[in-house]
Amino acid sequence: MKSFRKELWFSVPTRRAYINITPQVEECLRESGIREGIVLCNAMHITASVFINDDEAGLHHDYDVWLEKLAPHEPVTQYHHNVGEDNADAHMKRQIMGREVVVAVTDGKLDFGTWEQIFYGEFDGCRKKRVLVKIIGE
Repeated sequence: MKSFRKELWFSVPTRRAYINITPQVEECLRESGIREGIVLCNAMHITASVFINDDEAGLHHDYDVWLEKLAPHEPVTQYHHNVGEDNADAHMKRQIMGREVVVAVTDGKLDFGTWEQIFYGEFDGCRKKRVLVKIIGE
């Protein structure tokens, strides 16, 4: 069995963003040479997420509105974590959206369902963060 590891780095200029990272993950799969196996993608920061869904702007807007209702950024004083910080909401948003995804690899391709894509969700941007791509298989 072969193993491949690569880090994808992101520096989002806004507090929140949703970035389709499917092309970067597909490039990692090509680099790995693995034809059958699994891909793990996980956010390596506790205020960011990796998730699978549809690449549709309306849905991303809806996520943003929904997450802000569940864990509003302001007032920052509502959170005990925010003593000297202002990102407690980002930790909660990450918890809701998830840390990682696993995708099957079949015949050298990501084995997705209809419309599925991999996204990096940023909830406390304006600094450099990374996503781990780990691929194992044959």
